[in-house]
Amino acid sequence: MGVMATIMIIEDDQTISHLIASELTRWQHQPVLVQNFSQVFQEFEAAAPQLVLMDINLPVYDGYYWMQQIRATSKVPVIFISSRNTNMDMVMAMNMGGDDFVSKPFAMEVLLAKINALLRRTYHYAEPASATLSHNGLTLDLRTGQGAVGTTTIDLSKNEYQLLQILMRHHGAVVSRNHLLRELWTDARFVDDNTLTVNINRLRKKIEAAGLPDYIQTKIGQGYLVP
Repeated sequence: MGVMATIMIIEDDQTISHLIASELTRWQHQPVLVQNFSQVFQEFEAAAPQLVLMDINLPVYDGYYWMQQIRATSKVPVIFISSRNTNMDMVMAMNMGGDDFVSKPFAMEVLLAKINALLRRTYHYAEPASATLSHNGLTLDLRTGQGAVGTTTIDLSKNEYQLLQILMRHHGAVVSRNHLLRELWTDARFVDDNTLTVNINRLRKKIEAAGLPDYIQTKIGQGYLVP
């Protein structure tokens, strides 16, 4: 699967920018982080990204300033990310040429959905190759969230889809129960460990019914494995 898009993250909070970057990498995008906040435009030109995530509160100059610089030469889609979520800020962001606005704190799924929708709209991404994961006879469609074994379709719940996607991306490696709990439920403390077992068992049954027994293996005391 090739990299889908180069996405520049103009955000000075390192925790947030690194979180976004690792999530983008998981979705096969190529994140670029700003190194020098007084040279944002030069770095933008050098990176030539297909999409920009722009914080409003930045050191040196604010996001609106850099937006003006970018819009003077480029129509690249820009999503503003800000803790300043007044209507005035949203209006200003759109008037400056922003394409979308996300308020902090935001859910990563929401940001990713906006990014992928904007990329599709802007570049008419068909994503034929990059929109599926395939391994050992099972194909997962990342657009519809459905699995397939040959011509047999597997309807998955949101959690089953997430679990299968993580296990397929890590195929050949054991994924710990803790990792899966953290990935699926933002606050794993409130999730009964049994919930994971139930979801895995349901997922197994669905894959088996489609003709692939033993697709997910349990490693006692370690976690789960798609070999």
